[in-house]
Amino acid sequence: MINLGGDWKRVSTQQFTGFCVGLVVFALLMFKSEPGFIFCLDHANLLFHEAGHPAAGLFSRRFEVYGGTLGQLVFPLVLAVSFWREGQTVSFAASVIWFFENWLNIARYMADARTQILPLVGGGCHDWATIFGRWDVMNHDTQIAGVVQFTGWLGMAAACLWITWQWWANRKNPIIDTHLPSLLITPHS
Repeated sequence: MINLGGDWKRVSTQQFTGFCVGLVVFALLMFKSEPGFIFCLDHANLLFHEAGHPAAGLFSRRFEVYGGTLGQLVFPLVLAVSFWREGQTVSFAASVIWFFENWLNIARYMADARTQILPLVGGGCHDWATIFGRWDVMNHDTQIAGVVQFTGWLGMAAACLWITWQWWANRKNPIIDTHLPSLLITPHS
């Protein structure tokens, strides 16, 4: 069944607790790591970023520079859409957080457009220096990055609030698994 906006699976207290524990671990890793770079997650994001360049380059050499950022956003977005279609509440929220966590790294890369201090994978050109140069907004790289970073934090906070609301709204309603046979024995009439 495809979810068109209202058929979300209920979030049990156990699922919500697990989500919160995962969120705390995620936050600790983010705040304790080298400027917000979560080793395993952000290396995967970097892989998707680098894969996005040649994928976009198939359509246009000029478009190739945009492919990195699009690549790292497409993977969590595809997961989010898939989970949304199935009404998978917790998985949807987690993939939305992953999507917006990418915005923090994109903002970091944008803010580096003029200074170009960040190491680049395989050398080459700095995507956002090229993009901002094309758009003639290079002098606003840190301001644009600030808006993108704020949007990333806002998106992650919204996903957390949404999953909390999903849990809170249904916390007193028991979750009935319709896939398991009923253990209730009813007398025959």
